[in-house]
Amino acid sequence: MTQTSTTTKLLTNWRWWMCVLLFVATTVNYMDRQVLSLTWKDFIAPEFHWTDNNYGTITAIFSIIYAICMLFAGKFVDWMGTRKGYLWAIGVWSLGACAHAVCGWLTVHINGYGSAAAMSAVQSGTAAALAIATTSVWLFIAARCILALGESGNFPAAIKVTAEYFPKKDRAFATSIFNSGASVGALIAPVSIPLLAQYFKDHNVGGGWEMSFVIIGALGFIWMGFWLFMYEKPEKSKHVNKAELEYILQDDDTPAKTDEKKEEKSIPFLKCFCFRQTWSFIAGKFFTDGVWWFYLFWAPAYFSDQYGYKSSSGMGIALIITLYAIVTVLSIFGGYLPRLFVEKKKMNPYDGRMLAMLIFAFLPLPALFAQGAGTFSVWWPAIIIGLAGAGHQAWSANLFSTIGDMFPKGAIATITGIGGMAGGIGSFLINKGAGVLFDYSENMGAAFRFLGFEGKQAGYMIIFCICAVAYIIAWGIMKALVPKYKRIEEI
Repeated sequence: MTQTSTTTKLLTNWRWWMCVLLFVATTVNYMDRQVLSLTWKDFIAPEFHWTDNNYGTITAIFSIIYAICMLFAGKFVDWMGTRKGYLWAIGVWSLGACAHAVCGWLTVHINGYGSAAAMSAVQSGTAAALAIATTSVWLFIAARCILALGESGNFPAAIKVTAEYFPKKDRAFATSIFNSGASVGALIAPVSIPLLAQYFKDHNVGGGWEMSFVIIGALGFIWMGFWLFMYEKPEKSKHVNKAELEYILQDDDTPAKTDEKKEEKSIPFLKCFCFRQTWSFIAGKFFTDGVWWFYLFWAPAYFSDQYGYKSSSGMGIALIITLYAIVTVLSIFGGYLPRLFVEKKKMNPYDGRMLAMLIFAFLPLPALFAQGAGTFSVWWPAIIIGLAGAGHQAWSANLFSTIGDMFPKGAIATITGIGGMAGGIGSFLINKGAGVLFDYSENMGAAFRFLGFEGKQAGYMIIFCICAVAYIIAWGIMKALVPKYKRIEEI
């Protein structure tokens, strides 16, 4: 028996259990985000007299706070360490998720009403309705800010764990697996959250939506127990044997201890902005993150608004499930593609990733036809948005992995946070812009036209066009900034 086959036989696989933990955390992360998007249109808005602009403001401020927190979250994780940093992140965001549940109770008491039903009965468009909407919006913004603070730590910590536990050639695939938690969370959410809200509403437990936030938010606290029990750095973990550790460190040219010390060396925060590699990652996140968040935050409202299928209806649930099922299945294969380029074509990991990302940049292009295809069947927009979302998730998995290609491990969370900030700013712009545009186009009616559509349909068409071309623009900028692979330590 050869040495290679013996090593393979004795190789432990604890790194994949770490990947499972990251997957579950990301799934919970996105379910927490989805509670609002799946309940606001049909449960919350009638109670608080919200408009599209109100909802757009909440999602936009969440995005900008997330962006600001991401700027520091990565440095926090690098400073605190992966174990403690991740615990703090998920603990805070779970608390923030649960905090949404008290917004209705506070709005009732601040505005002096006897019950939520009394608020809902207020005539829309009156000064009283405006006061209710304003109070509730600010309360939800406060809860979203806590959620954003915690959630900003998820990806910096997860990418750092991936760099700790996987060699370069496997990182995009591992990232695509845990990153698919975003689409799996979005897939589970529509079959659980609206039904939970409707169940508790039917049983007169508030407006129903409150318990959705509490139940989904509590999942994060359960995850924390598993993380405490299971995580340790691979060099210290009793579950990682010598063969697996050698596999993990296969990119290293020097003994583990020496290289570990070298790899963990961090880069001063401001100096990170001196590298083209940092700005390449910033561009990739800024132009594309907002696209995914738009689909995440607005898809349920889109099917309810444009086609009349509420998020709690069978058809509304089926459409969202179809959309995210496409995202989930296709995005995982997207993370495997660069590995084929590396192993079969003998490309270096960065070049393999960039080629894969160029391919994925074309998947969102059919979004140009989503609005028009909806005139034939509502299923076409669901399928097209699903393909666009799959393109994003495959793109995102490889984009995250470029950090590990070019930066030392001690700076990975910091760079991830900086890029996440850029992505949050992009999301702020598209979500707030969408809310304003949708209200404006709806009020203008037939006077507002774009590419053959009028009114609110024209507004959606504009946003779909932006979403379709964003990835090609981002790839072009990234390639211009870093045309060839060059690791930071070599500069």
